[in-house]
Amino acid sequence: MTGTMPIHGSLLTDFKEKATQDPFALQNKKLLRIDMRYGEVTARLGSMVAYQGDVRFAKKSVGMSRMFKSAVTGEGVSVMVCSGSGELFLADEAAEIQIIYLENDAISVNGRNVLAFSNSIQWDIHRIQARGAAMTGGLYNVSLRGTGYVAVTTKGEPIALDVASSPTFADAQAVVLWTAGVSMDIRIDTGGIGTMLRGGTGEMLQMAFGGQGYVLVQPSESVQGGGQQGNQSGGMLGGLLS
Repeated sequence: MTGTMPIHGSLLTDFKEKATQDPFALQNKKLLRIDMRYGEVTARLGSMVAYQGDVRFAKKSVGMSRMFKSAVTGEGVSVMVCSGSGELFLADEAAEIQIIYLENDAISVNGRNVLAFSNSIQWDIHRIQARGAAMTGGLYNVSLRGTGYVAVTTKGEPIALDVASSPTFADAQAVVLWTAGVSMDIRIDTGGIGTMLRGGTGEMLQMAFGGQGYVLVQPSESVQGGGQQGNQSGGMLGGLLS
């Protein structure tokens, strides 16, 4: 190409990088912008779509205990440590992204919904303590605690339900996370309307929430092909493995 022919239209101006000083910010609903001046971040492996500046990526090593727990869950999410300077852009198959700031707090997250979090956030895979969980072979989530930013993905715009206001129930595959202070039990529906909604196959796992706090639910149950609810054993809630 020769010359500097102008490009007409608003495409390049409408979608320019947004100016912000926040460590984690939404470029749009499906694209996360991270300012690397604030330190290292841990992100889902393969979630980088672009960066400007000097950003480096390294697969994170973990202790044997977390590797063992990830193997037990039956599914893992590989993560990477991102460091350097500049701007990093992350996404996950055009899912919508939600940003949370924790201040000496904790959340329990479905591993499949974890996108990125500040290096100051401590994480671990934890077995969910619920009476009905033993019937499913055990359920696991990712525990994130400390002070810093967390970005999670949702299929569509979620709803945050206050579990203290009323008895709260949700499809296990639709639950994204819940906050500290929330208690959870498992209910298994082996027939009736639950089976009808799943095309007559499989069981329907419901989570019953109580206590104080919020549960975040996405408008998708991640139902697998053939009407199945997916793996009903330990890996149902996803793991975090690097």
